[in-house]
Amino acid sequence: MSDFDLVLKGTVVLADCIVEGGFVAVRDGKVAFVGQGAMPGARERHDLGNALILPGAIDAQVHSLSQKDQEDFVWSTRSAAAGGVTTIVDMPYDEGDLVCSADAVRRKIDHAGKQARVDFALYGTIDPDEGPARIGEMVEAGVAAFKFSTFGTDPKRFPRIPAGLLEDCFAAIAPTGLTAGVHNEDDEAVRAAIGNVKAAGITEYRAHGLSRPPLTELLATNQIYETGAATGCPAHVVHCSVGRGYDIAAAYRAQGFRATIECCIHYLVLDEENDVRRLGGKAKINPPIRPRAEVEKLWRHVADGKVTMVSTDHVSWSENRKTNPDMLANASGVPGLEVMIPLFVKGLMERGIPLTRAAELMSLNPARHFRLDHQKGALEVGKDADITMLTPEPYSYDAAASGNNVVGWSPYNGIRLPWRVAATYNRGVQVFDGKTVLAAPGAGQFVRPLASLPLREAV
Repeated sequence: MSDFDLVLKGTVVLADCIVEGGFVAVRDGKVAFVGQGAMPGARERHDLGNALILPGAIDAQVHSLSQKDQEDFVWSTRSAAAGGVTTIVDMPYDEGDLVCSADAVRRKIDHAGKQARVDFALYGTIDPDEGPARIGEMVEAGVAAFKFSTFGTDPKRFPRIPAGLLEDCFAAIAPTGLTAGVHNEDDEAVRAAIGNVKAAGITEYRAHGLSRPPLTELLATNQIYETGAATGCPAHVVHCSVGRGYDIAAAYRAQGFRATIECCIHYLVLDEENDVRRLGGKAKINPPIRPRAEVEKLWRHVADGKVTMVSTDHVSWSENRKTNPDMLANASGVPGLEVMIPLFVKGLMERGIPLTRAAELMSLNPARHFRLDHQKGALEVGKDADITMLTPEPYSYDAAASGNNVVGWSPYNGIRLPWRVAATYNRGVQVFDGKTVLAAPGAGQFVRPLASLPLREAV
């Protein structure tokens, strides 16, 4: 018998090819061999037939602690395990504890480490009153990137970083090789648009899109990339809802700048005229969900390679914060960790886009982006055996029925999905069996960038 611990056989989906009748062999928590044909011997072997075997996803944008005493890592990582997500990158805007110092980073590592069921990395940010003074110490503490916002949602928890300070922060980050990610909405333009909507007395579902028209997003997107160009800092737009934003990012890359851009799964699935009309506050997200014509533009950018990565921007607001009849009074954001991979696979298949994009945009590119690809992001020998298995079992998604979400609502409820996450492995250990999350709190590990890793563009 071989000394492999585990062998899984099926259709292996890699970032550059699909291996029919392929297999992945695991030893000591690492990928030991990827092949095709007869399975080698192992202590545990599964011939999965036509199941898809993908690298575990890295969700580049998760908010586990945005609402105090609500979700926390014990739930966000449970949803992640059930959704085939083996690493989450958590945002720094925690209610009551902005992650803007080395001490805050260490507190969060300790807090999350006791709860996490899958692996996690962390973003850092700044306190506007302190400026970039603590960026260096947060790099030493292990953050994988930095997050800022050109729009002020809250002066303490989610502050606006004005243009001059943003430039100072980019300049401080540039020598570290890490990326500066920015929430891309122009504060002045958004506030003017909100004023117009309120003056017009519009409160129903249309209010949100009208209060944040595409220009408010594109103005900020250009500012972010110009700031990166001026400072030499890798610049990243953390979510883009309009097709033109991806063209802008591609133009900066063509000019030689490190300009990456992220698409959240809700911008690829939901649309304004149907879903926002139907769901109201439960589909309120910043930037807003756009019309179906814009959704299809984003899919074309996925097909053309203009999207750097796909994430969830997951946040599980309690239902009372998402059901106000006044659209603008609701909290912004939706949960999505449990269903991102099946939704993306469905969209790819419906449009004839190669499944390799799933491995590329949800695993390989995020790993490179956060400089975790020495350990994560691909079914390659020596890397963590983070594996997601999908089987062709059509079902209608129901967030409450699964039991893996702290809230029982989802904007994706009722969507018919052709592929189901049937198993998830984190570092070679099964953490989800298709029905039950097997990983206990504390099973996940903190992952940090390798300081000596050469800089590589995620393309």
